[in-house]
Amino acid sequence: MHDLYGLPITCNSDATRQGIDDFVHGFISFQTKAANILKAARADPGNGLANAYAAILYMLLEAPSAPSLAQPFLDNALAATGLSPREEAAVEAARLFVAGDIPKLIELCEATVSAYPRDMVMLKLGQYHTFNIGDFPAMLRVAQKAQPGAADIPYAHGMLAFGFEECHLLDDAEAAARHALRLDDSEPWAHHALAHIYLTRGQVAEGTAFLESVAHHWADLNSFMHSHNWWHLALFYISAGRTDDLLAAYDTHVWNQNRDYSQDQVGAVSLLARIEFAGIDVGDRWQDVADHVARRGADTVSPFLTLQYLYALGRTGRAEGEALLKAIEERAEDDSRHDCQVWRDVALWAAHGIAAHAAGDYDDCIRFLGKALPRLAEGGGSHAQRDLFDQIHLDALIRAGRTSRAQQVLEMRRTFDPDGVPLNAMLADIYETSGLPDQAAQARARVSSD
Repeated sequence: MHDLYGLPITCNSDATRQGIDDFVHGFISFQTKAANILKAARADPGNGLANAYAAILYMLLEAPSAPSLAQPFLDNALAATGLSPREEAAVEAARLFVAGDIPKLIELCEATVSAYPRDMVMLKLGQYHTFNIGDFPAMLRVAQKAQPGAADIPYAHGMLAFGFEECHLLDDAEAAARHALRLDDSEPWAHHALAHIYLTRGQVAEGTAFLESVAHHWADLNSFMHSHNWWHLALFYISAGRTDDLLAAYDTHVWNQNRDYSQDQVGAVSLLARIEFAGIDVGDRWQDVADHVARRGADTVSPFLTLQYLYALGRTGRAEGEALLKAIEERAEDDSRHDCQVWRDVALWAAHGIAAHAAGDYDDCIRFLGKALPRLAEGGGSHAQRDLFDQIHLDALIRAGRTSRAQQVLEMRRTFDPDGVPLNAMLADIYETSGLPDQAAQARARVSSD
């Protein structure tokens, strides 16, 4: 048998093959059918590829419980016989993922895509992990290895676009994203890449119009892609001062999908924080988010995710925040993991800065978070997502009365958000405080002109 992209698979069951196809396509297109692999793997425990994919799916939960949930499927995959070299690579990828040996997993993904450029699972998995350690050139490199062998697959071009974008190669990124959309105008990762491009270029009106024109494609996607592309649209609403549309997007799309999933939770945390920094009242929206985050316990699966959990708990004064901060300190002392230096040298400083912000100690927030900001990419997240931490730092500068530094940060931010309503309102206040009424008036004029 062969999978949907023509790769041979060791399989004697049409149902198992369908489950494999559903996972492959669902994983790269962000469709919920990816979960069908679980039923297929349970029904065919001797199929190594299906069980490897099921283990990988559970690991993508990004939760402390994920390895134990993945292990039974991994055991089945490891016991399977008669697999092809490509299928053996998938089993090994699942094993390395569960074991937490991410550097070797990344090497395996890249080697597999080099040998089998139509293996979209290994391409997506390779990009996922290189993204999570901030190795953006590697994200691009693994995507390029799929070309031209996967030239007819729109998702390969969407992943190529995001690799280019995270390397700040915006023209190349746009070309790849546009090509993906010529092949399939519903490709959500290409939509996502273009959202980044418009944001980075400061094209708020254009980005808003584009995302609104394709938003209907996201309705039935998995919770991450649905909520995250709406999150990007919400960033444009913040800049444009469209408060009603912003809050509606949050309530209807960003925090109305899978409230137990890591990415949905940090999307809500990040957006609520940004809304508040823009001077907008969010009402009681923090409480439900913090309730769900608190249930995660001392979750230190990912520095990028954990820091946002900590912000939500600190923002709402939850006692669980102290326990999570202690867990971060302990994680920073664990030198047995591949990412120990990131936790020790970056996440720990950022965590104490976030905790200081929650406590109203803005001088310590500036000091601690300032140490972490230059290296935050090593802990994961895109530059658009990591901007949350820059905004926390900026908020501390303003609250601490560091007007000179705040003015510098705000004017630099205006290079990619020139007419942003909240940004220019902040600038007007800073210039007024600094005794620069003409500049304050100019900033206010930019707000009123919108």
